[in-house]
Amino acid sequence: MSRCILHRDIFLYQILIMPKIANKGIHMPSSPIRKLVPFADQAKKEGKKIYHLNIGQPDIETPHIMMEAVQQANLKVLEYTDSRGILSLRKKLATYYNSKGIDVDYEDVLITIGGSEAILFAFMACLDDGDEIIVPEPFYANYIGFAMAAGIHIIPITSKIDNGFALPPIASFQEKITPKTKGIFICNPNNPTGYVYSETELLQIRDLIKEKDLYLFSDEAYTEFSYEGKVRSTLTMQGVADRVIMIDTFSKKYSACGARIGALVTKNKQVIEAVIKFAQARLSPPTLEQIAAEAALGLPNNYFDETREEYKNRRDILMNRLSKMEGVYCPIPSGAFYAMAQLPVKNTDDFCQWLLTSFRHNNATIMLAPGSGFYTTPGLGLNEVRLAYVLNEKDINLAMDCLEQALRVYPNN
Repeated sequence: MSRCILHRDIFLYQILIMPKIANKGIHMPSSPIRKLVPFADQAKKEGKKIYHLNIGQPDIETPHIMMEAVQQANLKVLEYTDSRGILSLRKKLATYYNSKGIDVDYEDVLITIGGSEAILFAFMACLDDGDEIIVPEPFYANYIGFAMAAGIHIIPITSKIDNGFALPPIASFQEKITPKTKGIFICNPNNPTGYVYSETELLQIRDLIKEKDLYLFSDEAYTEFSYEGKVRSTLTMQGVADRVIMIDTFSKKYSACGARIGALVTKNKQVIEAVIKFAQARLSPPTLEQIAAEAALGLPNNYFDETREEYKNRRDILMNRLSKMEGVYCPIPSGAFYAMAQLPVKNTDDFCQWLLTSFRHNNATIMLAPGSGFYTTPGLGLNEVRLAYVLNEKDINLAMDCLEQALRVYPNN
């Protein structure tokens, strides 16, 4: 028997007997934020400078107090903590929320491994397989993965770039409600659009969840970064405290994305009891990161003022540059550190890959997140990109130089 035939038979044998991966694995979409990383890695190997506006990884220094707290922890053994999180951390976090007008106790707070785990725990505690949640799109792409892991379905309601991604009419939510609908999910301030929901919009959502007996899942990771006034937490809305599950994270507030510490906060005792059981299954959140998080809560009250002003300046530079590019439209974001822009190209998936593989300006290029990955409705977002204004002012301007030149020479417009 020839070697080629032997290799063929082994290959066929492996196909026949190897177990198949699950449909969840097959249908899990690639992250629009990270799927272009292999092309970026290759571009860097070729010597290109890449300006990363594709991901919400700020260049602002993590507070030294967080690093010092870990260095000075003086632990003899790196032990498990309480599955709910270190008690002193939960108490300090509750006090922080109280200072923002949110009436919660430490028993309403559970520490999670990033906001991501908080979302997954919320889904698993509140929803059964096949249940549905309504989510305004575009939305943070990883929500799809959390929904798939929990066995639930996201039903999108489309926000329009033409009106700045404002909340769609409540009537469109009502049209989507079925016996399987168990909740509404919002992100405020919004990732990827930077939109901040108004008081009127939040009250419309409140009335709807009361009327239809729904949960409200509220991702409030960016509440400290609002540039046109304060953001109202959904936990301050009257009459729905037992229906609201708030998601929070230290990653964005303190530029500590790698720490992976978040929180699930709710006044619903049954939900907390259910979530605790899921938390116990993973034993505990990471100890050192909790120590760092607790230290961060000791920062002075004006800590966010300087950071907020820095992001606002970056936003203004980005908006000014985009507004001068022919064919580009971008609503001014009111919060977070993202903007969703419409570009004069047919397909931004192709354009964003081309930026990394075939374009350079002064030996540099820009990395963006294609807009289609933030929608679940087929065909939407094809000419949109998300930009994260997480770089310093000089680098944002250099990145915009790259984008402006790229739009001039892109061959597939």
